[in-house]
Amino acid sequence: MDATHTDLLMRVEGMTCDGCAAAVTRTVQRLDPAAEVQVDRATGQVAIRTDAQALVVAEALTKAGYTATAMTG
Repeated sequence: MDATHTDLLMRVEGMTCDGCAAAVTRTVQRLDPAAEVQVDRATGQVAIRTDAQALVVAEALTKAGYTATAMTG
């Protein structure tokens, strides 16, 4: 079975340190262990290549304590 990956760009507010960036990455990878996550704390943007839907990712990040909105996807 060949999975289709989606490239998402999300705005994530509330990331204040490297630990927050790591927590965002872990949260996304709990949904999709193969997800590729690139966090830019300076801009608050997170680029994600995943099989998960943008809404599901945003909801998971919100539950983790961040304000997350999809910019694409």
